[in-house]
Amino acid sequence: MARTGQRQTGARRSAPRNQQKQPSQRNQPKQQKQRRASHRGDAVSMLARTARELEAAVQRGRVTPAVGAKLQAVAMLLRDERTRVRAADLTDSRRGEQLKRLDGIATILATTAVRDSGLLALLAEDAGVSDAARSLRLEMAQDLGIETVPEEAAPAEPEAAPARVEQRVVPQSVVSRQLANPFLAPDFSAAPQRAAAPRRLGSWELLNPLLSSFEKAGSGAPAHMALPAPTERFTPPGLELMPHQGEVVASAAAGHRTFLLADEPGLGKTAQALLAAEAANAYPLLVVVPSVVKTNWAREAAQWTPKRPATVVQGDGDTVDGFADIVILNYEVLDRHLGWLADFGFRGMVVDEAHFIKNKTSQRSQNVLALADRIRARTPRPLLMALTGTPLINDIDDFRTIWQFLGWIDGGGPRDELMNSLEDTGLTPADRGFAPAARQSVIDLGIVRRRKVDVAADIPARRIADLPVELDSKAGRSIRAAERDLARRMVSRYETALANRTSGPATGGIDADLVRRVARAELKEAQTAKSGENVFTMMRKIGQAKAELAADYAAQLARSAGKVVFFAKHVDVMDAAEETFARQGIRFASIRGDQTPKVRQANVDAFVNDPGVAIAVCSLTAAGVGLNLQVASNIVLAELSWTNAEQTQAIDRSHRIGQSEPVTAWRIIAAQTIDTRIAELIDSKAGLAARALDGSDEEISSSADVQLDALVTLLTDALQAA
Repeated sequence: MARTGQRQTGARRSAPRNQQKQPSQRNQPKQQKQRRASHRGDAVSMLARTARELEAAVQRGRVTPAVGAKLQAVAMLLRDERTRVRAADLTDSRRGEQLKRLDGIATILATTAVRDSGLLALLAEDAGVSDAARSLRLEMAQDLGIETVPEEAAPAEPEAAPARVEQRVVPQSVVSRQLANPFLAPDFSAAPQRAAAPRRLGSWELLNPLLSSFEKAGSGAPAHMALPAPTERFTPPGLELMPHQGEVVASAAAGHRTFLLADEPGLGKTAQALLAAEAANAYPLLVVVPSVVKTNWAREAAQWTPKRPATVVQGDGDTVDGFADIVILNYEVLDRHLGWLADFGFRGMVVDEAHFIKNKTSQRSQNVLALADRIRARTPRPLLMALTGTPLINDIDDFRTIWQFLGWIDGGGPRDELMNSLEDTGLTPADRGFAPAARQSVIDLGIVRRRKVDVAADIPARRIADLPVELDSKAGRSIRAAERDLARRMVSRYETALANRTSGPATGGIDADLVRRVARAELKEAQTAKSGENVFTMMRKIGQAKAELAADYAAQLARSAGKVVFFAKHVDVMDAAEETFARQGIRFASIRGDQTPKVRQANVDAFVNDPGVAIAVCSLTAAGVGLNLQVASNIVLAELSWTNAEQTQAIDRSHRIGQSEPVTAWRIIAAQTIDTRIAELIDSKAGLAARALDGSDEEISSSADVQLDALVTLLTDALQAA
């Protein structure tokens, strides 16, 4: 396998339920049939030309709804044409030639789509088809002479649709389960009833003081709940838990039912969750995960709970086993399955990489919260577990949605169990001792946080080593010129605001508040801009300029020290690195966001198991969570993340249980550019989790918004130099 990583279009759609019949050939005008025949031989060429037009439009930043519709239509036509070519009466060489051309078009679509998350979603296997894309597909098919597969008609909109409509997809196997035996229907009669809220603290605002109690935790503050002695009673023969893992399983066996399992990455949270469900008999169990780790969860379930069949939900769930004890699906398909999941009778729910739900307004967070509420309302004391090694990424408020999922709080304040605990302290937020007592009340509900240094001393140390690189003269000059232009633009905005000020303090120095407001305005414009230079385009240019240098260093490491994991943020940086490895004859595995779970897992397996595959080229977002890449002890970070948490997650793909060598993450930093400032800011923001979760005295700021702080630093430096 010279090139393990093959990119996939992922342009599969759900199987149609109500097919829309296409016009019959005999009903078409004679001229239209003649046009179809004349274009048949040019169909592939015209698809390729359209794909290139889309690529050019996206590169120019013109990602409009029309571009999305056309991209999805071309992807559907591409699949239809591939089906036709495979079935056509062609010679093997001719068929192979046509399929190769179609694969080339598919690659163009995939590499185009990954530049924009909205476009990438349109190529996903579970993507819905818009009316515009469906209509455009039919029109293009008629022009190109491509026979199309009938599409599902778009459902008519109800006259008064509710604000949120669940997609009622019910896999046939689930229907069979419901009909097979009436005794399988869940019994909701024992659902707990919520008691009236206590009165003493009823008039106090408590959520902000609770969150603040974590932000202000001092040295030596407890990091996690009290746990019983570990147990191996639920571990299958031939396997062994580490003591810290057995403690959580023992706690579940003793009756504890809510856990924020925040162990540092690499300490085996998956095994703890699966065996905790076994200890609590929390079946059927729902497991919601990022799509990149669905296959891995199924493997882990087969290993740690072999007597409990697990099923993975893909797309519309045509292959779901409705009788399985463990149902695994990814965040993106929750909405279409919300109806039957809510009525399935789950007695437990695990949310992996729970920091994915930190934004309560997102659809994925609302779906998770809705399911958790349904399970709590219908099941007495369900097992609810939130798994994340990085529960705090930007701010202490990242706790809110996770706590709500676990049932510790609701939208307005603490729920009964937490409120009762706060009542028992005898304190109010106005009392000096309230903060530590409140923090302990939350921790006792189920926060579990262990560090590698404390519970896995046999895991070798890790370190981050910065490697400054000098960009070549042309790229370096271009990037530094863009920085100067950005700084001048912000200075001009600052000076204009200062000159137009009619009130406020007059100072002889730099107005820090105004600097921050100018930086915030610049950041807001950058986040919505379709073109022009800004902090995001600069970081992308820096990544492109560093790509070959970082790849060369990774190649040297692979030759001298063994397997290497290469992380990049942008697809073009990954492409450049892979081209460098190919030129140097180094075999690599490619792990990207546009791959199907099957292909992604095959590439992970190739890197782990094939001694000849020297480098794993990984997307920082798609491969930064849930994967076990401990066969490598050297990591190259070709591009900087915006958060310390994302960087840590990537490093911990290798620095985890089972690692036998010290792990070094080599951070490639572009000298004399904003890259250096951002690296320093990332490091300065690393203390949030340490203070809130580990009881550290590290100083932190209230937010880890590196993007904003980078602009503040750039503007401040420019004003000081003026």
